[in-house]
Amino acid sequence: MRARFWIGFLVVALAVAGGLSYFASSDPDGLDTVALNGCTVTETTAGEQLDGTCIAQNAGEHHTAGSPLADYSVFGGDGTVGLAGVIGVLVTLVLAGGLFWLLRSRTPNRRE
Repeated sequence: MRARFWIGFLVVALAVAGGLSYFASSDPDGLDTVALNGCTVTETTAGEQLDGTCIAQNAGEHHTAGSPLADYSVFGGDGTVGLAGVIGVLVTLVLAGGLFWLLRSRTPNRRE
């Protein structure tokens, strides 16, 4: 019974990460919207340019921008959102499972 639960959990998590992630909105979230408040975004040949005064003008690239799973894709490839989600789920489950395994109680349960 326990094994069926974990297999079902894994299947659902992988289906959500690999399938439903393609339906996620690409529109900016609330934090991005607030950070861009007071600026206009202009497309240039070099990328986006911010005109005006807003918090986002002080932002720089994050430290993991060049990592394989940056920006919810695999190496920046188009159409790899689902694969990045599946990899994220698997890495999270392995790390969490390893942590729980290391921190588990090592003394056997003794019932009186």
